[in-house]
Amino acid sequence: MPYKNLAVEEYLTENVEPDTCILYLWQNENTIVVGRNQNVMKECNMNAVKEDGVYVVRRLSGGGAVFHDMGNLNFTFAVQNENYDVDRQLSVILTAIEDLGLKGEKSGRNDLMIGGVKISGNAFHKKKNKRYHHGTLLIDADKEKIAKYLNVSKEKLALKGIDSVRSRVGNLTDFKEDITVDQVKAALEKAFGKVYGLPVEEISVEDLDTKAVDMGEKRFASEEWNFGSGKFSAKNVSRRFPWGDIELSFDVKDGVIKDLHIFSDAMEYDYIIKLEEALDGIPYEKGRIGEKIDETAQATEEDVRDGSPAGVTGAERAKEIAGDVKKLIEEVL
Repeated sequence: MPYKNLAVEEYLTENVEPDTCILYLWQNENTIVVGRNQNVMKECNMNAVKEDGVYVVRRLSGGGAVFHDMGNLNFTFAVQNENYDVDRQLSVILTAIEDLGLKGEKSGRNDLMIGGVKISGNAFHKKKNKRYHHGTLLIDADKEKIAKYLNVSKEKLALKGIDSVRSRVGNLTDFKEDITVDQVKAALEKAFGKVYGLPVEEISVEDLDTKAVDMGEKRFASEEWNFGSGKFSAKNVSRRFPWGDIELSFDVKDGVIKDLHIFSDAMEYDYIIKLEEALDGIPYEKGRIGEKIDETAQATEEDVRDGSPAGVTGAERAKEIAGDVKKLIEEVL
């Protein structure tokens, strides 16, 4: 079940020991996994989802919605801060792909490509001194289902210069027909040991604290967690920026912003949450809103480190997002 997979992922991250890196490989069957700040009702074709019995679950990390089936293999690197190294972690995936006779490469902040086609998307989560970096690896996924169950805005596709959901992604089998999920798993285990220069020890899910995992599973399966932020309020404004989609939905009562929800596929999920917390409950005035947004932009490198492109600090990224959000809100003032 997808809920248990996400619970295990969270448990491994929260309990990873110092000087240890855990690689967790997992699969979901017919599941949409949405980003931490996304609007489920908008991202999914809910009629098709309900008709076909597709699971929907919200993850802890930011970014956009993805579809999982058994032709897709998910990976999670769980480490403490001092050993967190995205390039090294991605090197494990790229080394495994190379050992299978294929040539992959990094693209942008969070994609892996083969021949210009996306075969893996990555996202990130942090909590205190623990972090995880996880992603998909398309091996023989049903691309027709990806297009069927996910709603991707035309604005987003146009920005990427692509005219369909299916053309954005590719399977490893598109480049090597006889490759299997089991072969990829074995290659990843071998590459993990090679990149880190250490023997790989297996951990069984049965060895974990089952009570803690069960509690996490119930939370990830709950309607409140997955759909609780899916409502719209009186005022709605949205826009696509280079850093991602953002939509603000809120009411104004007695001159005060109420029931504010910010939906976004931005990788900087923590910063989006901070914006939502800062703006909810303040006077609906241009100057006051601008001040609050500027205050949130006083971020540290750590706050949005994973979402920032190469050469851009976390503080600079937060300032960019803050400026765009201010302009957006001014449209409905």
